[in-house]
This record gives sequence, structure tokens and C-alpha cells, in this order.
Amino acid sequence: QVQLVESGGGLVQAGGSLRLSCAASGRTFSTYAMAWFRQAPGKEREFVAAISWTGAGTYYVDSVKGRFTISRDNAKNTLYLQMNSLKPEDTAVYYCSAAMTLDSHMRPADMAYWGKGTLVTVSS
Repeated sequence: QVQLVESGGGLVQAGGSLRLSCAASGRTFSTYAMAWFRQAPGKEREFVAAISWTGAGTYYVDSVKGRFTISRDNAKNTLYLQMNSLKPEDTAVYYCSAAMTLDSHMRPADMAYWGKGTLVTVSS
């Protein structure tokens, strides 16, 4: 069982940066692949980035490549998403999630655990 709690969301101007964190409970955090998803108003939840349990493997959706960086600290049971050069279209609720396996494009159905999300709003 893994419980996930996101933080770090907020309001930022276009071109700005935010760092999201996801604190995980449980001793098995390091055995899970982790991912960030986002859901904008009126849209489906979409994959943003994923990372292997060691942190060696990472995947990103094309729209955030070069701007977002996913990382993890297994000693702290924490997942991160550094978001730079933010755009208004990045506005969404961002969710942290955990899965047993890693894929280059995770789907919501692949994920075993979810946080409740943190809102990111990018103003133009």
C-alpha cells in the first residue's frame, strides 16, 4: 500500500517555474515506477512523465520535453517534477501516481495508486 500526497502547485506567470513534490508513505516506495499525470478542465487525464524505480529511466510526453524534469529521492520517499518555461496550456491539476512497471507512455489504467492532485495555473 502506498499513499501519495502532492504539493508545490500554485499560480505562476508564463515563462516561470514551479517544482512539484509528491511525498509517499510506506516502505516500498523505491520498488515502484512513478509518474506524473495532469488533467485540465474538460479534458481527459494525460501522461506527463515517468521514472523507473532506480531513477535511471525517464520518459516524457513530447509537449514537456526540454522543459520538465522528473526525479526521485528514494531515501526521502519523494518524487519531484521540476517545471520550467511554463505555458498557459500547462494549466491543470497534476497527479502523482505509482505503478509496478514502467512504460514509455503510461496510461491511467496502468497506475496502482494516486494522489489527490495539486493545481497548477499558468497565466499569460
